[in-house]
Amino acid sequence: MSEDSKRPVIIAKELHISNLILQHIHKEKNITAESGQDVILTCRAPNNNNIRVVEWSRPDLGDEYVLSYRDEQFDPENQHPSFKNRVDLQDRQMKDGDMSLIVNNVTTTDSGTYECRVFMGETRSWISSSIYLILPPGE
Repeated sequence: MSEDSKRPVIIAKELHISNLILQHIHKEKNITAESGQDVILTCRAPNNNNIRVVEWSRPDLGDEYVLSYRDEQFDPENQHPSFKNRVDLQDRQMKDGDMSLIVNNVTTTDSGTYECRVFMGETRSWISSSIYLILPPGE
């Protein structure tokens, strides 16, 4: 065995990071609703900047989403079971940058912070906003 065959093989990889802008536009507001109502949680991107990804989430749900849209279709695989068949985008075509979420038949378990995250392909940036949904306990 030659001395060269005992040397470790080192594979060099070059990592290219494209011009991705991580823009965090943080807007927060509160919405109060009553059980049984349908609620619209608003989220807008400036104009329609080639929206690639829309993620509606709640921090307390871990890796599961309230609603996820990517590659021009809804992604139900990681949707939290409590939101299946109860949520939709107000405008599925997202005209004028509208990614507002409709939550049907809300209950007290829907109370909490909702985050809307949007990736815009044209500007290669993320924007996000938060809404706190309040459902007072029933009387």
